[in-house]
Amino acid sequence: MKITVMGASGQIGTKVVELLRDAGHETVAAARNTGVDVLTGDGLAEALAGADVLVDVVNSPDFADGPVLDFFTKSTTNQVDAAKAADVGHYVALSIVNCDGLPDSGYMRAKVTQERIIAESGLPYTIVRATQFHEFADGITASLTVDGEVRAPEGLIQPIAGADVAAEVARAAQAAPVDGIINIGGPEKLTFAELAALVLAHRGENLPIVVDPAAVYFGTKIGDTGLVTGDDATLASTRLADWLAGQ
Repeated sequence: MKITVMGASGQIGTKVVELLRDAGHETVAAARNTGVDVLTGDGLAEALAGADVLVDVVNSPDFADGPVLDFFTKSTTNQVDAAKAADVGHYVALSIVNCDGLPDSGYMRAKVTQERIIAESGLPYTIVRATQFHEFADGITASLTVDGEVRAPEGLIQPIAGADVAAEVARAAQAAPVDGIINIGGPEKLTFAELAALVLAHRGENLPIVVDPAAVYFGTKIGDTGLVTGDDATLASTRLADWLAGQ
């Protein structure tokens, strides 16, 4: 198959391109540095010419509420229009587990909008919803650190390795469209305090960790299940502790 990957220079996109090429597919790596701009539409027609599948793993450069909604609205609409014009047979997009259950987050609202545009486009599609990446664990812990201590919110998080996410996106791109959602997550559900403890141990730091009912995840209350998968999910095998040990 010919598969075009949008966002091919990013953390997930680079891995997806490599996996698809290793599997023998003709793979177009499309990104701004290759002359393809999902916001203006420049280069989209050329990148999708003859493509059987479009993989959308682009991400917004700005996570503020207004800009991120604008980004996913414009980029997804442009990709849908170009995919229709090119007669692409499968639109695969990466999204976030339970994004529709966290409306207080502007980023999550933007991902819901992205999903809706794809689902209502008439194109055959698969949306792969993933939990938060291992690669974000350090940044998450830093965001919770205030005045020398980690203020961990109540609730659970289920980190997954970026390589495992890329593998599932690549698998979806090579399979038939499901016209729905596939949920994937890491192998274990951790409290935020447990995640922070693993990160701090890896750094060799010994900051106090306090579970704070008022603490939030990037400005959003997440509850016990807001960031974790249900019973229908595919679970990856790479534990956060093992991933950290390899860094």
